[in-house]
Amino acid sequence: MIPQNILYIAIILIILYLAGITFAYWFFLRSKRNIEMKESEVKHRMYELAILKEIADRTGYSLNIQKILDVIAGSLNQFLEYDVAAYMLLNPDKIIFKSDLQHSVSPQFIKEVRGRMLKSLAAILGRDLTNVSVEETITGALMLEATDEPVRSYFNIPLVIGDQLVGVLTIAHRKEGFYKEEEMSILYKIVSQASQAVTKLEETVKTEQRKTAAMIESMIEGVVMTDRDYRILAANAAARNAIGYEGTELPTIFDFITGLNGAFDIKEKLEESIKLDKPLTFKNVMLRGKYYEVLISPVKSDVGVIKNQILGGVVVLHDITHEKEAEKMRDDFTSMIVHELRSPLGNIKKIGEMMKSTKVLENKQMSSEYVAMLSESSSSMLTLLNDLLDAAKISAGKFTVEKKESNLKELLLGRVKFFDTTARDGKIELSLSFEASAPTTASFDPVRIIQVVNNLLTNALNFTPPGGKVAVECFLHKKGSTIDQEATKLQLPWIASREDSSTGMLDDCLVIAVTDSGEGIAPENFGKLFNKFTQFVGAARENKHKGTGLGLVIAKGIVEAHGGTIRVGSIVGKGTTVYVTINL
Repeated sequence: MIPQNILYIAIILIILYLAGITFAYWFFLRSKRNIEMKESEVKHRMYELAILKEIADRTGYSLNIQKILDVIAGSLNQFLEYDVAAYMLLNPDKIIFKSDLQHSVSPQFIKEVRGRMLKSLAAILGRDLTNVSVEETITGALMLEATDEPVRSYFNIPLVIGDQLVGVLTIAHRKEGFYKEEEMSILYKIVSQASQAVTKLEETVKTEQRKTAAMIESMIEGVVMTDRDYRILAANAAARNAIGYEGTELPTIFDFITGLNGAFDIKEKLEESIKLDKPLTFKNVMLRGKYYEVLISPVKSDVGVIKNQILGGVVVLHDITHEKEAEKMRDDFTSMIVHELRSPLGNIKKIGEMMKSTKVLENKQMSSEYVAMLSESSSSMLTLLNDLLDAAKISAGKFTVEKKESNLKELLLGRVKFFDTTARDGKIELSLSFEASAPTTASFDPVRIIQVVNNLLTNALNFTPPGGKVAVECFLHKKGSTIDQEATKLQLPWIASREDSSTGMLDDCLVIAVTDSGEGIAPENFGKLFNKFTQFVGAARENKHKGTGLGLVIAKGIVEAHGGTIRVGSIVGKGTTVYVTINL
């Protein structure tokens, strides 16, 4: 018989043994579950990483949300069973609905999924979507009419980029209670991470777009950038001004089509450039009175998987109006030189031929006349050459004057006397007014000032009709009052200058003015007054010798070389005042 205490010990040992086995089994099961959970977590994490990597690889730097949804929907079968995986994407003019069938379902099943998704979008957006066009695409297994099981398991995941809802992703199955919170949370996480990645990329792109827009805005050339669908992404002020667009919003391609007014088909040329994948250049396009050279080129990506893909187009509007004006100026200059030299050279040639005759040489009166004509013709050519040289020196900043103490009153009297014959021939009254308080002498280059006065008087007489008046005036300007005010106080014939307000700051100086009662200068021609080789057609002297158009340019250069200024005041139909200042 076994002693009772030994029996108790044996029972205790058996209980401990059984407890140890139970604990070991429980620990084994727990460890197994932990390992399975970790394996599942690792599997899910690997899936997440694989999906995000696939999204990055397939979309690159694209903001195409549809591509991202295609990647997610197309890979769900790797960890999740479903009958239908679908997404809806909001577009400005329609809704894109795409569903992938893992198993065959009925058309009614697809219709129910689509209806639920539309209701979800409408509820989130707070607006009715029943009348919005839906573009539908179905891929995967075939639809079967005989399969009429309804949707029993279903959940939506909204897709939000930034703060804006752009679509919804849906999973549906015929079995009830099929999806657990774990599967839904993984999918939520993947969609959320993809949304965050796109949001960050979109913010980066917008930041770069703002930088690009700022750079484009500062460009002198007109620049327009579009995407592949010809939507305007950027259009700087120069481009908007070229088409006369005054809106505050970014113009559309239709605004450009309207603004170009048939002068240039921007959409057609963009299509051609993108289709041919090459830049196109169009010269001499006239827009709103200006000439443009238009360059159109495709824009390509240089990064990621979309490298060398065409992203859109760029249009550059280069204003060549000044180049065209310069070209016309060159042509006019050549024509002017030929015209100015032809007459004196022709005269010299004819006189030379006639003076070969002994009869002409023996006739002293005739010889004297021919010599005078030779002198006049050669002087005309010399004057032209001197004007060209002076203009070139002024442009190069190498023009100089030789100042010396000279009598200005005598100089003006001499010039008025010289032009008196021309004035009387044109039935024009020519007068001189020299203010008593003005000093008669000053330091200036008399030869150059004679050039200035000659030019002012020639222009005044040329543009004054018979019966008109030309007045030469000289008076003293005192610092503190404007020259217009002083001329009015002296009761001189005078037409105020638009630039005269600053003359109150000028130091004491002598003012030489020429005022005519001619046809005046049109406001649009004021900017051309001091342009080389530019002349205005005057009705009063349209048959007179035109000249080189260098007179005012040279006069301005001479006056400024003396430290003075030249101003013009004019009223169409009333006359013109041109005055210059000579520092004392």
